[in-house]
Amino acid sequence: MAEKFCWVELLTSDLDAAQAFYDGVMGWTCSAPGHSERDYRLFFQEGNAAAGLMLLPDEAKAQGARPSWFGYITSPDVDADVAAIVAAGGQVYRPPETLPKIGRFAVVADPQGAPFALWADLTGIEAPDLAPMTVGHVGWHELFTDNVEEAFAFYSAKFGWTKGEALDMGPMGAYQLFATGGLSVGGMMKRPPNVPQPFWNYYFTVAALDATLEKVTRAGGRIAHEPTEVPGGAWIAQCFDPQGAFFSLVAAKR
Repeated sequence: MAEKFCWVELLTSDLDAAQAFYDGVMGWTCSAPGHSERDYRLFFQEGNAAAGLMLLPDEAKAQGARPSWFGYITSPDVDADVAAIVAAGGQVYRPPETLPKIGRFAVVADPQGAPFALWADLTGIEAPDLAPMTVGHVGWHELFTDNVEEAFAFYSAKFGWTKGEALDMGPMGAYQLFATGGLSVGGMMKRPPNVPQPFWNYYFTVAALDATLEKVTRAGGRIAHEPTEVPGGAWIAQCFDPQGAFFSLVAAKR
């Protein structure tokens, strides 16, 4: 069974400002779960948890991290997966740690340096199975990497992801689609020269792209790349929030 992305969270420099921005742009509501010793907040979309929010940890800052969105991939055995990732040439930024009655996790990077986390749930609560492209939730996962074939080989071997269509982007090379559990959920592409390091980019689904981009700029965010139509008819755009975290939007219509 293929492992998959199960969660995203925002690591930010200003919790209240970030909460206000995304509540306004995405229409989320935000609250604290009540079981965390730190100020960890949850964004909700129509009653379903959509993302997490926390301060960028000091140890992450010391490693050069800046405000960013961060994804978690399910793991049946976090410790074994960490060992396998290291053996494959990846890195460990935070060794396995257990949050009692919540989950066990670790922060790692793939062999090209793109960071992500592993997560093994300990709550016993099954997350709702939302339809693809549900508004308010992540609808697409995109990897900027230095070697698409090597990156795909890593994730395929480690997590059971399968290869989809490779879209020709001309001078930018191929955009390699991938699936988890038979469902197309993301793509991998060569890192452009202006992108400083490999990373995962997350697309949040919205009802209409132009209206959401107006909210982004009104709330103090910045549009990095204007709307673009992609194969299949959807529209995408990339943005920065006021604290500098990069995120993307996808919609069925402008």
